[in-house]
Amino acid sequence: MASTKTPPVTQAAEDRPTAGRSWFVVVSLSIAAATATIQQSAVLPLLPRLQQSLHASVTSVSWAFTISMLCGAIATPLLSRFSDMYGRRKMLLLTLGLLVAGSVVGAVSTSLSMLIVARVLQGISAAMIPLAIGAVRDLLPPEKMASGIGILSATMGIGVGLGFLLSGVIAEYSSGYRSVFWILAAMSTAATVLTALAVRDVRPPTGGRPDLPGAILLAGSLVCLLLGISQGKSWGWSSAGILGLFAGAVVLVTLWVVVERRTAEPLVDISMITHRGTVGASLASMLLGFALFAGFTLMPNFVQTPKQVGYGFGASVLGAGIFLLPTTLLMLVVSTFAGGLVRRYSASNLVAAGSVVAAASSLWFVARHDHSYDLYVATTLLGLGVGLSFAALGTMAVEHVEPSKTAVASAVNSLSRLVGGSIAGSATAALLASDTIKGTQVPTVHAYNTSFSIAAACVILAAVIAAVFGRLNRKPAR
Repeated sequence: MASTKTPPVTQAAEDRPTAGRSWFVVVSLSIAAATATIQQSAVLPLLPRLQQSLHASVTSVSWAFTISMLCGAIATPLLSRFSDMYGRRKMLLLTLGLLVAGSVVGAVSTSLSMLIVARVLQGISAAMIPLAIGAVRDLLPPEKMASGIGILSATMGIGVGLGFLLSGVIAEYSSGYRSVFWILAAMSTAATVLTALAVRDVRPPTGGRPDLPGAILLAGSLVCLLLGISQGKSWGWSSAGILGLFAGAVVLVTLWVVVERRTAEPLVDISMITHRGTVGASLASMLLGFALFAGFTLMPNFVQTPKQVGYGFGASVLGAGIFLLPTTLLMLVVSTFAGGLVRRYSASNLVAAGSVVAAASSLWFVARHDHSYDLYVATTLLGLGVGLSFAALGTMAVEHVEPSKTAVASAVNSLSRLVGGSIAGSATAALLASDTIKGTQVPTVHAYNTSFSIAAACVILAAVIAAVFGRLNRKPAR
C-alpha cells in the first residue's frame, strides 16, 4: 500500500502565501471556477439555435447539455482523487486546459458530433470547484480559509447566472452560437494563466495507484442514473429502457461500494461518505442544487412566455437573464461575508438559515408572480438563501475531514449538487410538459406553482438536515 502520510502542518504553513497574496489565490481560482460553471448554463438558451444551425432534432441537440453534465459527474470524484495522488496544481491546469480545448472545438464545430466532443471536454471542468477548494485549504492561512471556501462554493450559482446573461447578449446581437464558445475559450485561457501564477503545491503528492475498477463502476452508475433522469420524459418514465437504466445504476453503485471497501487505495473513501460529519452536507447540497437549478430553469421559461396566454412577460433571452441578475449578484456579495459568518455562527446553522430563505423565494413565486417586481423579489430571496447556503456548505463539507481528503470531500459535495441539479432539470421539464394549456404545448401556471412548491419542500428539508447534523457534530464544550 502506498504511503498516505501527510507532511507536518508547520511545513504547509511556511509555504502558504502571505496575507497580501491570499486574495490573488482566491480571485484567480474563483475566476476559473466561475468560467467552468458558465459553460454548463450558457448552452441552454442556445439549444434552438444549435438545432437550426446543425440541422439536428431537439432530442439530439439536448445532448449538448446532457453530455456535459454526465462527464462532469464522472470527472469530479476522479480528478479530485488524482489531485491528492499527483498534485492539485497539475489537475487544475489539466482541467482548465481541457476547457480551453473544448471551447475552441465548439467554436469551430460544423456538426453535432463535433459539438458533442467539445461538450465532453468542457464537461470535465465540473471538477474545478472541488479542486479549487482543496487548493485554497492548502494555501490560505486559517483565518482566511472559510472566506475563500465560501466564495468558491458560491461560484456555482454565480456562473450559472452569468452563463444565461452571456447567452442573452449573444442572442440579442448575433444569429449564431459560436461566439459563446470563443468567449469561453478566451475566459478559460485567462483563467489558466492566472491559476498557473497563483497556485503551487505545498503538500507532496501522496502517490499511489489509480483505482480503475472503482472509477469504471462509479462512471457506469452515474451514466445510468443521469441518462435515465435526462431521457425519462422522451423515453417514458415507465419504459423498459428507463427502468433498466435505474436498475443498472443501483446494481453498479452497489458493486462500486463493495469494490471500494475492499480496495487498499479507493477512489472514494466510503467511510468518509457515510460519516456523520459529511453525509449531512452532501444531502443538503443535493437538495439545494435541486432548488437552484429549478429556479434557473423555471424562471427564464416563465418570463419568456408570451403575455397572451394569461401569464408571463414575453421577455427575450437577455431579459430573462436580467431577471436572474439579483440572484447572481447576491450570491457573489453574500459569499464575501461567509467566512466571518461561519466563524461566528457555524457552517451548519448558516446552511439551515439560507435554506429557509431559499424556501421563501419559491413560496413567494407561488403566491405572487403577476408583476415584474414579484419576480425580482423571488430572485433576490433565491440569491440570498442559496448564496448563504452554498458559501457555508463548502466549509460544512470539509471541516470534519483530514486536510489530505479535502478534495475528495469537496468532490462528493459538488457531485451531490450536480445530481440534484440534474434531477431538477428533468423533473421540472416533465412537470411542465404534463400540465399544459388545452390545445397547446404551453405549460399552465399551475405547473409552475407545483414545480416551485416542490423546490420549496426540498430546501425546507435541507434546512432540517443541516440543523440536525450540525447538532450531532457539535463539539462538546470544555
